[in-house]
Amino acid sequence: MVSDELGAIHPECGFSKVETMPTNACQWYYECESCKALLKPLKGDCCVYCSYGTVKCPPIQEGNACCSGK
Repeated sequence: MVSDELGAIHPECGFSKVETMPTNACQWYYECESCKALLKPLKGDCCVYCSYGTVKCPPIQEGNACCSGK
């Protein structure tokens, strides 16, 4: 079963929040609500959820390519 909810965790300040991931679009930027830092995907990841979330984005969970075509 594909999950569209995850815990997004900021690696620097430790802030975490449960978010609902879009299932039809990638999210390349995420602003931390606590420290206002702008997170971007790590090299090799297709989106911020794959880099900083507790689960990968829905397309990756299904075994498909994400929006970046990687």
